Amino acid sequence: MTDSTTVVFADLTGSTAVYEAMGNARAAEAITRLTHWIGRVCETHGGRVVKTLGDGLFAVFPNGQQAIGAVVALQRAHTQRLAEWPDPIRMRLQIGVASGEVIEVDGDCYGDAVNVASRLSDLSGPDHIWATRTVVSQLGTLQDVRVRSLGAIPLRGRTQAADIYQVDWEEGLQTHQLTRPATLSEQIRPRPASAAGIRLACVDHQKRFRMANLPIHLGRSDEADFPVDDLRVSRLHARIEWRSGRLVLTDTSSYGTWMRFAGSPAVVGLRRDECALVGSGELALGAPFDDFTVPKVQFEILAAGR
Repeated sequence: MTDSTTVVFADLTGSTAVYEAMGNARAAEAITRLTHWIGRVCETHGGRVVKTLGDGLFAVFPNGQQAIGAVVALQRAHTQRLAEWPDPIRMRLQIGVASGEVIEVDGDCYGDAVNVASRLSDLSGPDHIWATRTVVSQLGTLQDVRVRSLGAIPLRGRTQAADIYQVDWEEGLQTHQLTRPATLSEQIRPRPASAAGIRLACVDHQKRFRMANLPIHLGRSDEADFPVDDLRVSRLHARIEWRSGRLVLTDTSSYGTWMRFAGSPAVVGLRRDECALVGSGELALGAPFDDFTVPKVQFEILAAGR
């Protein structure tokens, strides 16, 4: 393979609930049919399925334009199908796309682009497509597709943050919906030494933590420094610490943590991953923000003197 290879990871979310609703045998059959359909769409757009991954798959494409064409078609078609499915068995797609040098060994593929695409799929969240700058630069005149810059996002295992874009795949998007938000690269920067701590608030309680109190844990357990009583919240769900000149949130949960900063629509999904906290915003623990029942924790970085 050449350095122009583009890698796609497409994962289905909500499969645990499907197994509970349908039973193991029927759920496995439904998920298998769905992943095979994803593979056929990829092949129709010039891709090759490297392997299936239980509730997702890994495919490679000759270039970014073909890859984005395939994943946009996937999201559009799958969304139409979901409208006819009962809530308990809805499995949504989250997709990561990256380009770079890929090495093939015994039918499998390896390389930085593989690792990045996999990580972006984990972080993107349901219904989202996240892609690297290299992929976006290859889009050319692809119709009805727009991209939003999410800025530089730290990825586990890489020393430098990657420039990431969200692909807006909904048809008929209006120009005013595509105004570029404040990017994470503008927001994720070391906090000055004057940062005094962090304030957390959830429903009927709030608490301030000074720098001397860190690290702290959010979770359902009595051991948590900031308790959140919800079954979707793990005993020790997330950790906040001061590291390398900034406050860092690390997800340590079973179901994940979603984060968004005040003033920006961009959502960062974390699954056993980390991201810097700056300014203010909110966290969704155990499910994405579009689940209106999900427990939410507001955060605010405190400046000196507050």
